[in-house]
Amino acid sequence: MPSIRTSLLALALVCAACAQVPADAASARKSWVVQQIRDHNHPYAASASGELDTKLATMAAGPFAFYRGTAHLFFQDMATLPGSAYASAQTGYTWIGGDMHLGNFDAARDSSGKAVFKVADFDEGYLGQYVWDLRRLAASMVLAGRDNGLSDAAIGTAIDTLVGKYVDQMGEFKGNNGESGFRLDKDTTTGAVDDTIDKADGKTRASLLSKYTAVSGGARRLQALSNLVALPAPTYSAVNTAMAGYVSSIAASKRYPAAFYTLKDARQKLGSGVGSLGRARYYVLIEGATSSTSDDVILEFKQEAASAVAAAAPGRLPASAYDSHEGLRVARTAKAQVSNAEVLIGHASVAGVPFYVHEKSPFQEDFDPAKLDSAGKLDTAAGYLGQALASAHALADQDYDSSVVSYSIDKQVSDAVTSKSGLKSEIRAFAFAYAAQVELDWEAFVEAYEAGTPLY
Repeated sequence: MPSIRTSLLALALVCAACAQVPADAASARKSWVVQQIRDHNHPYAASASGELDTKLATMAAGPFAFYRGTAHLFFQDMATLPGSAYASAQTGYTWIGGDMHLGNFDAARDSSGKAVFKVADFDEGYLGQYVWDLRRLAASMVLAGRDNGLSDAAIGTAIDTLVGKYVDQMGEFKGNNGESGFRLDKDTTTGAVDDTIDKADGKTRASLLSKYTAVSGGARRLQALSNLVALPAPTYSAVNTAMAGYVSSIAASKRYPAAFYTLKDARQKLGSGVGSLGRARYYVLIEGATSSTSDDVILEFKQEAASAVAAAAPGRLPASAYDSHEGLRVARTAKAQVSNAEVLIGHASVAGVPFYVHEKSPFQEDFDPAKLDSAGKLDTAAGYLGQALASAHALADQDYDSSVVSYSIDKQVSDAVTSKSGLKSEIRAFAFAYAAQVELDWEAFVEAYEAGTPLY
């Protein structure tokens, strides 16, 4: 039913209101949303019903939470909605994050030991239009901003700031390699972003280890917690077997001695994220640099599936670029989009299921959208969000792997944006119109959820 969805959402984009949408189209959209949510979650029904229950309850809490769990809806809409006036065929090959929203940024120490603010979620990483990341992020600002009690006028101003800083930063990268040295750190940020960096930099490995592990009889093990549960023996064995493949996925030049990766314990992590709930997530404790229990390392194994972006750009990232392994696709995105990426990024297959692997960093702090509770805080943060997104896009072009993206994305985007004010207006209009559609979609979901309709 793409024609129904297209007409409904195109009308929303034009008039930025959904009250005028014909009743039959609105009803069809509601049915489609409910069916798509069930279809998306159903593959995990047998193995993770508890996690899916948590996901649905989280999504029912509000439109922003719902939006976080439905990137698949967004990209099915991108496949049918009108494109941007400030895009080209070349900008359609930007290595995007895909699930770009206010909750998918963080601060963490990079491999050089510097605490930086950056994009932080790579599950949907794929090639697509740069404007899709801007659209999704801007719509999230509307939804989260309303949650925080901000006026639409204040949110619109912040969206203009987001887009303006993104375009300006791309322009600064054009014609040089400036993105390789660009950092958002304590010296270059203020407000909520600076606070997030400061919190990340103040953390310690001992604190993380005490949160999830305990030492008994001279050996450190993961604790039994409500959100950290024992693995069945066959799964534990499969994780242990998968370690060899994980280690070999790390470039030899960045690989530590074999003893570093000695598995000490593994458990399943429950309740993390929103969109990824239902997919398996394991915390794996390994030896670290020495036999001392003080420098043990926690790895996170995260089950991956096909990128939602592929619905809007099928086959654009060739399977050969990631050996048809979704964990490798995510790992490559994580390394492409961040300067000085952590050296423990890799991928593995656990009993034939693809996983992305990285360190559960002791020096990481999630960016909290709830902290943006004034117009000034949101506007200040929006500028840094735009710069962080521009950095991620610019890093992940020919400079990372010319066989995937064969040209300079910062040049292509800068050339395509013939009017910065025009792009601001376009993204702002999209954000409010799409947020209105998300609110309607959320209402349809809640109605089905409360009625007991099967949603997985």
